Amino acid sequence: MDSSSIIIRLLFFLLLLLHQTQSDQSSQYQTGGGGECDGRWIHIRKLPSRFNLDLLGGCSDYPIYKNFCPYISNHGLGPKTHNRSHSWYRTDPHMLELIFHRRVLEYPCLAVDPTRADAIYLPYYAGIDSLRFLYGPDVNSSAEHGLDLHHFLRSDAPQIWSRNNGHDHFLVMARASWDFSQPLSWDPPVWGTSFLELPEFYNVTALTLESRAWPWQEQALPYPTSFHPANLARLQSWLERARRARRTKLMMFAGGGGVSSSPNIRHSIRTECANATDVCEVVDCSKGVCEHDPIRYMRPMLRASFCLQPPGDTPTRRATFDGIVAGCIPVFFEEMSAKSQFGWHMAEEEYREFSVFIAKEEVVIKGVRIAEVLMGIPAAEVRRMKERVLDLVPKVTYRRHDSSVGLRRSTKDAFDLAVEGTIRRIKERLDGQLQQLI
Repeated sequence: MDSSSIIIRLLFFLLLLLHQTQSDQSSQYQTGGGGECDGRWIHIRKLPSRFNLDLLGGCSDYPIYKNFCPYISNHGLGPKTHNRSHSWYRTDPHMLELIFHRRVLEYPCLAVDPTRADAIYLPYYAGIDSLRFLYGPDVNSSAEHGLDLHHFLRSDAPQIWSRNNGHDHFLVMARASWDFSQPLSWDPPVWGTSFLELPEFYNVTALTLESRAWPWQEQALPYPTSFHPANLARLQSWLERARRARRTKLMMFAGGGGVSSSPNIRHSIRTECANATDVCEVVDCSKGVCEHDPIRYMRPMLRASFCLQPPGDTPTRRATFDGIVAGCIPVFFEEMSAKSQFGWHMAEEEYREFSVFIAKEEVVIKGVRIAEVLMGIPAAEVRRMKERVLDLVPKVTYRRHDSSVGLRRSTKDAFDLAVEGTIRRIKERLDGQLQQLI
């Protein structure tokens, strides 16, 4: 038996044990009347393992994608960056489905009875399952992604689904929603599965790494970074390090692209940085060299006051949250890069307090120099923005599972805010359905 199979089996048994333990505890809570859990109950829908843990067994089956077997460990956090690390892991953001599943199992308000629940969680690893449609043998059957799940939901304990016709269900999809939204009418298929285009799932809340602007059911969650503190002391220690960091560079960019001569924002950034190395640093992350190596980019981020966050193949990027963890003020060039995406974690009306916006057209077409804009910001304002960025760190990071009571009570992390937002949205949706009936 290879190491990946051992890890998967261990995960399976641990998850089963945790689920049983939490079910027993939540049963006791419900018997006692709820109290602090009123309006917060979540029922975990029991799915066959083919919808989650069995999928991990194919972690090396997609040669044109990547072998994600090493990043399954630690319930999706990945291996530690080094043996003595306490909070830093080589986290792959596409493992958010595992991370979220593990955290739900220790959620304090789990409901055994689905009729008592305010939300129903589907522990379906949609992003991992999508790989067979995106890169594997089912590439020409993208319209079928999700049909097996829907058939199960309608046939196994159908009253759970039919009670609210799926409006109270939610799931995590650890890829951009564009990867799940290929129109059903496209023949032949171009890119993506059609999961989010299936009428069967129109009522389900989908938590993705990047959402589209129009569908009500989609909501973007922060990309997982490599920082997962387990107690309050670890979190505070890192925040103090980021606060004391010597910011010797005005700005930095970590990413790939922009090397061709065609005009685009990344090309403009690379050109400006190449001509102003005294104020700008570039970390070349081409060919994915930075994906699982946080040391490569975190140290430069700690040296910079501003982190440039241009869009790439899609508007959002993980580096936005890496930079925030480093206390580096984000500079956005497109509204869809964050402002219209992560409202549950970073309020849209507060962006001016912790970020800078420069329209990409101003840079690419009109020749505005980014460094001049940033140097024009008063020093006192820069200091205030840095503090606001550090205030965001607990909200946009996923603390480690089994974290200390002190950390759980002191602050809400990305998972906590995601759960609150999901329950709030489901309640609003159900109230709206009730009003239509009246």
